[in-house]
Amino acid sequence: MTGTHSPAGNAPPDGSPDAPDAPGTGGRTVRVLLAEDQSMVREALAALLGLEPDIEVVAQAARGDEVLAAARAHEVDVALLDIEMPGCTGIEAAAQLRDALPDLKVVVLTTFGRPGYLRSAMEAGAVAFLVKDAPAAQLADAVRRVLAGERVIDPTLAAAALAEGANPLTGREREILRAAADGATNAQLAAALHLSQGTVRNYLSTAIQKLAARNRAEAVGIAREKGWL
Repeated sequence: MTGTHSPAGNAPPDGSPDAPDAPGTGGRTVRVLLAEDQSMVREALAALLGLEPDIEVVAQAARGDEVLAAARAHEVDVALLDIEMPGCTGIEAAAQLRDALPDLKVVVLTTFGRPGYLRSAMEAGAVAFLVKDAPAAQLADAVRRVLAGERVIDPTLAAAALAEGANPLTGREREILRAAADGATNAQLAAALHLSQGTVRNYLSTAIQKLAARNRAEAVGIAREKGWL
């Protein structure tokens, strides 16, 4: 992850978020969208960011499929997106924002430090990837830095992603594993995905082999644990 920065790596010496050398804001207030399905977590993050003199949370969303409309309605500069949300994931919402509002900066937040999530987030256009239990000052610093054009990636997750390597599953294999997660039969999967049962069987077999799993259920578990679904 060449060129990435730890959020705390260049923090002001006194730790104050509004120290004179804080980058990115240019003396104006940063308009932030916060998307998180757990209301207590969302409200706590909004309150903490609201303490920053140059950051304002102008919109909140509890679902991934509400993100794009909220970002458009409130003309936000930075979107903070949780990964696991109903409607669509934060990574899917990031891709929508990238396509519709390319100047908007996306920061992905996660409870789970899964290396596959990091790669997926970057591919979806996110410019920062942080764990949610990071100190509020680091999150505020990340908001300023992405606005200044930097990438901000949790260094532990960056190292884990490099060690893990790329996702071995193809897009179709991921799609079929996700669909199989609820225990659907091959016939049900074939009907839902408009494929033949033989094609579904072949994709599942290949995915199981790639993940060194014993069966489809174990393959789904491994892929989820690594953030590959």
